Amino acid sequence: MNHSIVIQGAKEHNLQNISLSIPKNLLVVLTGPSGSGKSSLAIDTLFKECQRQYLESMGMQGIEKPKVDSIKGLSPAISITQHVTNQNPRSTVGTVTDMYTSLRMIYEKLGTRLCPACQTEIEPVFREEDIEREENSFKEFIYCPSCKHRMEKLTRTHFSYNTTEGACGTCKGLGEVVNIDQSTVFHQERSLEEGAVDLWKGRYADYQIPVVKTAMARYNVPIDDRLPLQDYTEGQRAILYYGVESDEVKALFPEIKTPKTVGDGKFEGVLTGMWRRFSEKSGASAEAKAYFYSETCPDCHGERLNEESRHVSVAGVKIPELANHSLEEMLRWAEEVKSSIDDENYQFVDIFMEDLKTKLTRIIKTGLGYLTLDRQSITLSGGEAQRLRLSALLDSALTGVLYVMDEPTLGLHPKDVAGLVYVLKELRDVGNTVLVIEHDVDVMKQADYIIDMGPGAGSFGGEVVGEGTLEELKGIEGSLTGEYLRAGEKQKESYRKGTGQEIVVHQATLHNLKNVTVSFPIGSLISVTGVSGSGKSSLVFGALAKGNDNIRSGCEQVTGLEHFDQIVTVDQSPLSRMKRSNVATYTDLFTAIRNVFAKTPAAIEQNLTAKQFSFNTAGGRCENCEGMGYVATNMLFFPDLQVTCPVCHGRRFKQEVLSVTYNDQSIHDVLEHSIQESVELFKDKKEIKRILELLMEVGLGYLKLGQSLTTLSGGEGQRLKLAKELFKKTNKTTLYLLDEPTTGLHPSDVQQLMNLLNRLVEAGNTVITVEHDTQLIRASDWVIDLGPEGGQAGGVVIAEGTPVEVSKTGYSYTGQYL
Repeated sequence: MNHSIVIQGAKEHNLQNISLSIPKNLLVVLTGPSGSGKSSLAIDTLFKECQRQYLESMGMQGIEKPKVDSIKGLSPAISITQHVTNQNPRSTVGTVTDMYTSLRMIYEKLGTRLCPACQTEIEPVFREEDIEREENSFKEFIYCPSCKHRMEKLTRTHFSYNTTEGACGTCKGLGEVVNIDQSTVFHQERSLEEGAVDLWKGRYADYQIPVVKTAMARYNVPIDDRLPLQDYTEGQRAILYYGVESDEVKALFPEIKTPKTVGDGKFEGVLTGMWRRFSEKSGASAEAKAYFYSETCPDCHGERLNEESRHVSVAGVKIPELANHSLEEMLRWAEEVKSSIDDENYQFVDIFMEDLKTKLTRIIKTGLGYLTLDRQSITLSGGEAQRLRLSALLDSALTGVLYVMDEPTLGLHPKDVAGLVYVLKELRDVGNTVLVIEHDVDVMKQADYIIDMGPGAGSFGGEVVGEGTLEELKGIEGSLTGEYLRAGEKQKESYRKGTGQEIVVHQATLHNLKNVTVSFPIGSLISVTGVSGSGKSSLVFGALAKGNDNIRSGCEQVTGLEHFDQIVTVDQSPLSRMKRSNVATYTDLFTAIRNVFAKTPAAIEQNLTAKQFSFNTAGGRCENCEGMGYVATNMLFFPDLQVTCPVCHGRRFKQEVLSVTYNDQSIHDVLEHSIQESVELFKDKKEIKRILELLMEVGLGYLKLGQSLTTLSGGEGQRLKLAKELFKKTNKTTLYLLDEPTTGLHPSDVQQLMNLLNRLVEAGNTVITVEHDTQLIRASDWVIDLGPEGGQAGGVVIAEGTPVEVSKTGYSYTGQYL
């Protein structure tokens, strides 16, 4: 029997023709520096070949083979990555796990409601004689046993906020309504000429002011120059705000016919125009961020369902209350239902109840017990989304499967890693192979086998430098992981005191924050820590980051931001959804590189300009693939297959452009170079070299210049954003807010990142990170620890001080791990 997966001659991306054996039915960790080839081996080679062989066994041809000589001992494979693909605001934890579906079935069968006529409590109806069915309709009706009031029987559809039967009519099931903050749009003490309308500036104001004055004159309510807005009559205000076609103006001036042209007095209205643009751009209009704000729906109070549906209860709890409870609280409710419902009725929901309890138990084991059912999928981190999918796989009874996972501990506090490892071992113990790309030492300690890639990144990596257990790795020379394990983490000896000034967030109540007031010392490297869901992001990115906004919610005020010239927020949102955007274009390096090529003698001789060296514009690019290097083939039920362009053979440009070289390298060759390789190539170009070296400093030297931004992880994207901010030569004092900048970094790379963050602080800036990595937390000057748990059991500051001081706080989970 084959007990190993044997890989021979793997050459995908930077893999150096490697051969290795991966033992089956074990928990195997694949580690190594960022860019050393872990994903190339696990996902681009191993998983892709599993997928290809499996699909070809079912007669599906044409799937591209990865660059590997052979792989033996393969199994069907499932890949779980960090990418959050569902951007629909209606998608929630409840819908993606199907737990909300089970809940709707339970409420249909066991829901208790009040008669709207006499307020009698009506128990669920199961007797056929109590139900009336309408002909030619799917509706069913029941009668109140006390007053015989006829009402529609509620079904599972009535408990869904994504249906017209169940959704609140005001917010259409979203729980929030959007409004314009008029105090930020209009300045009552100013006249139009002085800027009474905030969004009328420059030439736009010069055009709009005469138009609105013509409209006023048309309705016989002309305005004087320099008349402040606060002195406008009701009619003048209605025309300015809502426009001449509005119901407000028609009600005030019923005898005047609505003008059809601008010259005749047609004017759209400031607020009407803003709503139109907001609607056309699906909420992404230019004014959306500055003037629009979301508030809880005044009718359903954020509960999403219509009044009748949201008042139905099971075991004394209504469905919106349950959806707002943490998953841990919901599990307790599920346990209580059985004891509060008689056996005859409980049998109708037994299967749904057991399914709900099974899913809740498994999700809680992955450290996500703090989530709520109504938490939007779009707000989940990559790690949270990956662990949700992982918990769903535990419902499967599959064995003999290869699970490939990309950093499942992403976003997890060390306290929660143990629960995740337990889940991974469960998968292993039922007869599966679990291959995990991971940097977390706690996971390595629990692994059955470790494969260490390296020794460096990009072309300097792609080799297996060590294999075995954690203890065996410590003895392997040339293994960066082994070197880090031998050295151990060093405690910082001294801490910056800062400038003596502070940023203070006053009485923060956003999400689960419990009216907390927190001080951040200016001139320091600060880590905000705590278990998953404890309120870290709410405090830093929800309250502090919006301290200067016109519209602020979630805290009373933020003081101390006046000490900074700018706030730079670097989170893990995708840099771009366009495949054409790559590392070189995003950093503006490509512009400088194209100019270098355009100035070469060969380019001048052929009259080639910088434009011809761009793959994004017609001229020098290959028009068959429009500069992409590949063409897409539709695979019907599968993702489009990308095939190398048969005209340019993947080189993106026309032959005359490719014939121009700089230091013997064509423009295509340069895009295929890593950042680290490019430093030597452009050593004589001062500005290009400066940017490349800065990218090296943030640990991105292994990325190719032509690598698409859509392929970057959240951590890579964040470090690229940070580097782009650092390119700007400025004397401004900056507050940097970073969201887990160590994501995806090997411990050796974390040290490199810490050196950069310390440089920022030494230059007079302040850096605040939301972080779980103990290596970075130990290197911070100040730690603010939230907790004690996640969700409603969190949201309180439980420890503040230097890392040493926090480590002495016994009731702090972070302190225990420090």
